[in-house]
Amino acid sequence: MLQRYRQQLVEPHGVTSGMWFFLRVLWDEDGLTQRELSNRVGTMEPTTLLALRAMEKKGLIRRVRNGGDRRKVNVYLTPKARALEAKLLPLAKDVVNTAVAGFSQREVATLLAMLKRIQANLADVAAGESDELA
Repeated sequence: MLQRYRQQLVEPHGVTSGMWFFLRVLWDEDGLTQRELSNRVGTMEPTTLLALRAMEKKGLIRRVRNGGDRRKVNVYLTPKARALEAKLLPLAKDVVNTAVAGFSQREVATLLAMLKRIQANLADVAAGESDELA
């Protein structure tokens, strides 16, 4: 429901659900390689590539061959995508605030702590699977 509500708010700005996750990461760490971006978002590289192509067509990112390692491609936000940050982040915060309406500050803190632990547990499992594939 959180994702559906957030999508209703950001979609009028031309951002799909898939694009949202990549934008969130790039707003914090612009210039990541495609592989780093896949790892941060938690998607397979072919999925990332499809999303990045769509974002490039919409003028949200540009991909640049890495000067130090020609096999790598770095992803940079365009001014258009940077401008969306100021519009979309407040909308996402409204989604969260709506979701926790009626919760005490302590309950919200507890919920966030538990969600972080769940995320860490799953990241550990995913990292173990990556190690087994190597």
